[in-house]
Amino acid sequence: MHILRLIRTRIDDRERGIAMVMVIGMTVLLSGLVVAGIAYGTGAARQSQRDQNWSSALAAAYAGIEEYESRLANDLGYFAYGNPAAPFSATSAARLTLPSGASANPAFGLGPSGTWANVAGSAGAAQFRYEVDSSRFYIDGTLRLRSTGRAGGETRTIVADIKQKGFIDFLYFTDYEVMDPQALNPTSTADCAIHYYDAASRSHCSTIFFGGADVINGPLHTNDALQTNGPARFNGKVTTAYKAASGANYVRSGGTAPTFYIAGDPQSIATIGMPATNSQIKKETRSDLPAEVPVTGCLYTGPTKITFHDNGQMTVISPWTKATNTTGTSDTTGTAPAKCGTPGASGLAAKTGSVFTGQRINIPQNLVVYVQNVPSVAGNVNTTSGSTTPTGSVTCPSGGNAIGYPMTDETAPFSGAYGCRNGDVFVQGTLKGNMTIASENYIYVTGDIRYSNSGEDMLGLVGNNAVWVYNPMRVTTSWSTTTYTALLSGSNRRIDAAILSVAHTFMVQNYNRGSARGTLTVNGAIGQKFRGPVGTGSGASMTTGYGKDYNYDERFRYTAPPKFLSPVTTTYGVSVWIEVEPAFRPDGSVS
Repeated sequence: MHILRLIRTRIDDRERGIAMVMVIGMTVLLSGLVVAGIAYGTGAARQSQRDQNWSSALAAAYAGIEEYESRLANDLGYFAYGNPAAPFSATSAARLTLPSGASANPAFGLGPSGTWANVAGSAGAAQFRYEVDSSRFYIDGTLRLRSTGRAGGETRTIVADIKQKGFIDFLYFTDYEVMDPQALNPTSTADCAIHYYDAASRSHCSTIFFGGADVINGPLHTNDALQTNGPARFNGKVTTAYKAASGANYVRSGGTAPTFYIAGDPQSIATIGMPATNSQIKKETRSDLPAEVPVTGCLYTGPTKITFHDNGQMTVISPWTKATNTTGTSDTTGTAPAKCGTPGASGLAAKTGSVFTGQRINIPQNLVVYVQNVPSVAGNVNTTSGSTTPTGSVTCPSGGNAIGYPMTDETAPFSGAYGCRNGDVFVQGTLKGNMTIASENYIYVTGDIRYSNSGEDMLGLVGNNAVWVYNPMRVTTSWSTTTYTALLSGSNRRIDAAILSVAHTFMVQNYNRGSARGTLTVNGAIGQKFRGPVGTGSGASMTTGYGKDYNYDERFRYTAPPKFLSPVTTTYGVSVWIEVEPAFRPDGSVS
């Protein structure tokens, strides 16, 4: 019995020893788990804070872009401000200045001691600074901004292209959905600059409808009420300044309902104002404004013919031109830079026999060509009187000009169509390059205009008056029968360009005469004050003129032809953005 008690006591002592070891082990394990949990929780909190700061820094960079846009909206000249010492601004440093005094902008700070702008509402916890590259602004109106956001020891940077919003944001832009009353009769005094929603009636004006043959493959805007009389298809965003009291924001005058690609269209938005003239573009040919016009374009005077060649050159015939760059608001002095050709008989007015052949020159890349009326103001460097050009007297046929219009056997479509001293430009060919052509009077597209490379080349056509698709006819009358004979062989016409008629319309000459001419293909954008007809027909069948094949040049969403005209009220929007490596460290030093 004593032996059994002794054995049991030894066993109990051993079990108590093992239990103590287990208790100690469990305590250590639990303590480790507690420590690990605390460490994990602390790390997760730190990571969460880093994630929050990381996101906040990107939001601050965006806030910088939006703040810069608001400054542009309030001051259209703000593009000239920036820090010329900023690395990102190196290519445009000579054109940038820092605003000072009360206008100083902390977002233009540089380096560790430089300033940052606070994000509104962040109580200083999030900040931004930005750098401006304006090197493309003087070409296509695009500003590039590099914005860096800072929050809680993190920085992130985005680069954004900020583009002027304008007429080329639309494949089809119209101010008034009626025919131009001066289109076929320039002396008409009829007033049709009346919106549908502003008048009880405009029955004296010819409304132009979208019908069954019309397909618009791109965005469209009208300041008027869109009117349809057939199953037209709108395969892009459609906006209008018309707001219906109820129902859809368009007027259906009969036929099958149109189809809108985007539900709820047409969307009602504010009116987009047309400028009164395109004279702003002419300023690009003045050599006395280096801050505004760092590289001048070319000024031609009187009827001018331009033919593009697919090697990057063009032939220019302009017998009235004396100076291709001018100075001063009155153009009292001028020069003739080689890039614009040589005025006179050895260049722009060169002849073979009695026919003007002009001069072949390189395309003025990323620049403007402006064609003005022959001035009659005393002192203007391009002024001439009567029929005297720089090369002597010229003979202009009745109702025509000296460079071949109207063509042989052509019946002029209306009185004054080819004025002897008008600032008309006649253009065709294959373009290799980027440029804008503007005219004080008419632009005539005398043949196909094609890009040599549709991804690289770009053309703007801006007529102060109408932009005509040249379609010459011979009109003969025998007894009671009138016959219209087309003088251009072949059918179909193609125009690769952004087209704008400031005061009138884009339309086909003799659109309602003769027989069907095929299809008019436009790859680009069309803007006009009045709707212009291009043909007549029923449904999808054309009787005269051309059927439409209009296609939007998607590049116009983020760029534009050089110096293309903008609306009266210019706004800006981000067309492209991308995140890049941070431009600055949290302490403000360059990364």
